[in-house]
Amino acid sequence: QVQLVESGGGLVQPGGSLRLSCAPSGSTLDYYAIGWFRQAPGKEREGVSCIQSSDDSTYYSDSVKGRFTISRDDAKNTVYLLMNSLKLDDTAVYYCFGDVVADGRRYWGQGTQVTVSS
Repeated sequence: QVQLVESGGGLVQPGGSLRLSCAPSGSTLDYYAIGWFRQAPGKEREGVSCIQSSDDSTYYSDSVKGRFTISRDDAKNTVYLLMNSLKLDDTAVYYCFGDVVADGRRYWGQGTQVTVSS
């Protein structure tokens, strides 16, 4: 059973920064793509950012472009989301996902809470 484990969420003031991490628990995985969604209270889950393994191309939603940066460390099999200039609207549960090569399925982490508040 593939498990993705996120960390790095928390409470931060507007304008602050956080870095989220996501790594599989107990195994090394190859991904077609890996990235992040988020879900704010009362809203649908939305795609935030992802990185394609084939060419390292990245995607960012318009709402985070220029503020968030996705990266990965293959040696650690970990993907990061550096979030700068955080806004109140960035408050959400952030979910890591990975499209795994071995079985072609998408797996999700359990989510990590990010709260931006003054």
